[in-house]
Amino acid sequence: MNKKLITGVLAGALSLSLLAGCGASGSAASSDKVIKVGATPTPHAEILNACKDILAKQGYELQVTEFTDYIQPNVALNDGTLDANYFQHEPYLNKKVQEEGYKLVSAGGVHYEPFALYPGKTKAIADLKDGAEITVPNDDTNETRALMLLESQGLIKLAEGKADPTQSATVLDIVENPKNLKITEVAAEQLSRSLQDVDMSVINGNYALQAGLNANTDALAVEDGKYAGVYVNVVAVREGEENSPKIKALMDALHSDTVKKYIDDTYKGAVVPTF
Repeated sequence: MNKKLITGVLAGALSLSLLAGCGASGSAASSDKVIKVGATPTPHAEILNACKDILAKQGYELQVTEFTDYIQPNVALNDGTLDANYFQHEPYLNKKVQEEGYKLVSAGGVHYEPFALYPGKTKAIADLKDGAEITVPNDDTNETRALMLLESQGLIKLAEGKADPTQSATVLDIVENPKNLKITEVAAEQLSRSLQDVDMSVINGNYALQAGLNANTDALAVEDGKYAGVYVNVVAVREGEENSPKIKALMDALHSDTVKKYIDDTYKGAVVPTF
């Protein structure tokens, strides 16, 4: 009697073990069909959402997590929480890899957002008074980009060699400032929120769009389109995963005619497909 009981218990335990093993295997297979991507809300998360049906037809579930800053998406990708992120241009990605030691690479570019100067309290560049305040992003690559735009409008002059996307320029590199402009460095996500408190602001494309601003219709000055190839927004992944089946599926969906039409129709030139 005891032997039969023991045998039954062992058999039951073995069955549960096998079931657990099958469940784990099914879960792993399922996870291979889930693509977790971090993105800023506009336009990146919106563009990703336009891919969902395309990926679903291939058996993939796209899960988009929205971030409101430029720091956490790379942290979450590097620590394995995400499969990819889509919010940054390649110079910014490369800078963060260098600074933080992230093992991240680009899986490919998708779009370009023209950087632009928007009016706050002062509505025209010609009306800027001595000592007027202009805000710019405070991260290295985007501050360089903003200062280059101000230089292109004759408002400042940067030190020799600093008007270059490969360089890191800050307000300390301004060598000429004829209007004695106060150039204030601000976190990118705060620029549009504080626009009405300053004379003008150079705002990142995604945050401008979130604030209802379009570089084509609302800006006083827009950076030269020649920088589209430099500041293309990319999908970032962990090293070695850029050719994985689900990342390739994601990139194919993002590079589809459906997504291209969505970008063109939705953003009217404030977001430009690069594929």
